[in-house]
Amino acid sequence: MSSPPVRSLSHVTDWVFDLDNTLYPRSCNLFAQIDIRITNYVMDLTRLDFEAARALQKTYYRDFGTTLNGLMSQHEVDPDHFLNTVHAIDYSPVDAHPDLVEAIRALPGRKFILTNGDTGHARAVMKRLGCDDIFEHVHDIRAMTYVPKPHRQAYDGFFALHGIDPTRAIMFDDLEKNLVVPHAVGMSTVQVVADEGFVHEQVDAWELDRTAGPHVHHITDDLARFLRELP
Repeated sequence: MSSPPVRSLSHVTDWVFDLDNTLYPRSCNLFAQIDIRITNYVMDLTRLDFEAARALQKTYYRDFGTTLNGLMSQHEVDPDHFLNTVHAIDYSPVDAHPDLVEAIRALPGRKFILTNGDTGHARAVMKRLGCDDIFEHVHDIRAMTYVPKPHRQAYDGFFALHGIDPTRAIMFDDLEKNLVVPHAVGMSTVQVVADEGFVHEQVDAWELDRTAGPHVHHITDDLARFLRELP
């Protein structure tokens, strides 16, 4: 599924991609590994049982942008300890994706990753995909000073650091709420969604929301095809 182009993207000079569940398909369940490690982290920290810790984790994720942001705000968690713990995962579920790599490589202009994860995690994913040489920069949660998307500060710092004119840039993200600020500042936006009917016991319904809101200009469940079909 790919929404028809609603306006030309010929003006775009900076291409900005989220990482998790955007550059790789949600169906490979890589983030599910991180998700369960976050639950275990919350359990160890709070001494809550699994269900209560999971509910708290998802509440923080929804309300603070990341569980980490909530834990830092409410529990003074050390972010480096958290990130090193939850990203100790097996990256083998991410397959090489030469079609996607070549489609991104062919885009005219600079390419960036803007992620609420950290650079080490991003580099591991990029190596598996085969695209570790095509991005100008990975702007991660540390570069955001731990204030994540969808907060305006996360985007403004990124734009300032790289001299990006939002009106000549485009944002790709799996979460529609992370496209609200990009739309507001003049970016083009694309929501990269899971295949129709995808469900997973670790994924809340709001994480899979598709919206017809004005902040989502395009929707696709096949990023490589979307990029190849650009005029």
